[in-house]
Amino acid sequence: MDSTARKLDERYTYGDYRTWDDGTRWELIDGEAFCMSPAPRPVHQLLLAALSRKLGNHFEGKKCKVFFAPVDVLLSSGDEGEDDIVNVVQPDIMIVCDRSKIRSRNIIGAPDVIFEILSPSTSKRDMSVKFELYERSGVREYFVVDPYRESVTAFGENNGSRFLKKTVYSASDVLKFDTFAELEIPLAPIFEELSPFSGE
Repeated sequence: MDSTARKLDERYTYGDYRTWDDGTRWELIDGEAFCMSPAPRPVHQLLLAALSRKLGNHFEGKKCKVFFAPVDVLLSSGDEGEDDIVNVVQPDIMIVCDRSKIRSRNIIGAPDVIFEILSPSTSKRDMSVKFELYERSGVREYFVVDPYRESVTAFGENNGSRFLKKTVYSASDVLKFDTFAELEIPLAPIFEELSPFSGE
């Protein structure tokens, strides 16, 4: 199928998604297909690498596992079969503590923690439809990283209902987690990675 066809008002499932072989990355949100092109900018990848290293080092040898895009995460709305699931996302970084969610070709079920790094092409979606999807799917903490403002906004569970905006961290702060009280990440070394590459 031509990739442009997926921009029409059609609804797709993971079964459809698995047949697409056009070389383009896609996400499905409530069955609507979203193209993940163009490729992320260098500042995005620098932050992805720096945060992934910190998290990977912390969780090495532990129960929880760190993954980074592209890995398919299937968020089910009930007891539908795998191929009938209509929410398939590829978070920039995620932490999964329930090993039963980790399958050979994907992850089924909400990660405990998700990071999305904003880019001009995805920022609106990250803060709207994906925000709402993560919220209702049971993600415990959602961190939105803004490379251009050098900030991280933390959202967390509010008594098991809607996300509550917890903290906005600046580049000089130490990132803290509700889910992992022992984990702290100084952000200055993370954002220093961007200093030679901050321009357009």
